[in-house]
Amino acid sequence: MMTPNNVNPAQWEQSIGYARAVCARMFRDGGKPTDALKAFGLAALDAPKDWAVVVDRIATALATKSNPRRKAA
Repeated sequence: MMTPNNVNPAQWEQSIGYARAVCARMFRDGGKPTDALKAFGLAALDAPKDWAVVVDRIATALATKSNPRRKAA
């Protein structure tokens, strides 16, 4: 996936790298794509079976401003 226009490119690269690392660890441990989505609090209904799509969804959730985890305390 290309960098979304509404996201800082550096932030996108960090998000995609982190999502890849987490998904690789889950795959290595026998997890499924739905497990990765659930770990990040994302909807796992009709989850894709392709890890690349899951990585993009997680990275998008991490990089977008609408994610409540990114707000300051």
